[in-house]
Amino acid sequence: MRILMYDAKQYDIESFEKVKADFPDIQIEYIDTDITCQTASLSKGFDAICAFVSSDLNDCTLRSLYDNGIRLLLLRCAGYNNVDLKVAKELGITILRVPGYSPEAVAEHAMALALSVNRHIHKEYIKVRENNFSLVGLKGVNFFGKTAGIVGTGKIGAAMARICHGFGMKVIAYDKYPRADLDFVEFKTLPEVLSQSDLISLHCPLTDENYHMINADTIATMKDGVILVNTSRGGLVKTEDLIHGIRAHKFHGIGLDVYEEEKDNVFENREMDILESSITARLLSFPNVIITSHQAFLTEEALTAISQITLQNAVDFKNKTLNSSNLVE
Repeated sequence: MRILMYDAKQYDIESFEKVKADFPDIQIEYIDTDITCQTASLSKGFDAICAFVSSDLNDCTLRSLYDNGIRLLLLRCAGYNNVDLKVAKELGITILRVPGYSPEAVAEHAMALALSVNRHIHKEYIKVRENNFSLVGLKGVNFFGKTAGIVGTGKIGAAMARICHGFGMKVIAYDKYPRADLDFVEFKTLPEVLSQSDLISLHCPLTDENYHMINADTIATMKDGVILVNTSRGGLVKTEDLIHGIRAHKFHGIGLDVYEEEKDNVFENREMDILESSITARLLSFPNVIITSHQAFLTEEALTAISQITLQNAVDFKNKTLNSSNLVE
């Protein structure tokens, strides 16, 4: 099987090359260009393509892939809201993903964002480098004894719940399907979780139902001085309303690994560019906001798991032994 990997970064190449020896029947060609309707033409002669969470797999792109004989789309990520599933089903393109590569990687990054924005680590790092050792403006709060609200208790949300529990926090959560194995978590309604939590961490997929679930109305119900962390999908938060809440001093801090309008920025070096998006620029201007570049997944363990599962998905497709939990329908 010949696979064309789009938008391949150096860490992708290194990780896949390390595990490729275990899959001798697979050949991979790496290109740094991302897939679009135009670049889909490069897939001619391949059996499958591999894309990432930032790839725009729309109607035009999928039809171009189909015309080139592509019947397998490998996603080296868990999310698939960037894929036009209706068109993929119509064309008979199989989509396989990596749903559980390393929940702890994302959860640990979520807590790192929460801790950093709480204790103003990003501000203090810059101050000390300039020989400014003043503590003014750096006051945080104890997480011990506070309430952590977890929205979504899949594998990542459950890992975040365990971390918060380890910090001595009371953990409450909202999920459409509460988990009995998280016996230290008290499941509540979404309004209750948002209104009662000192730390809110989002760990749910983006759907039509929860699009902009964090908006002016839900922000108004939150505690003053709340910390909000999002490592899931940018579309869960209505950015304009978030900015209004920040300006109204609603939040002690915001930690974002994902955000709306990230598509042209994430994974790219744009240090010489003027950012066209005023929303992104405004978020970056606030002293109590930390933004990272969709990097929560980026650990050695996660990359190895992503590589292994992606290539195993390709083998399973060839052998018609698909793992149903990895199949996007």
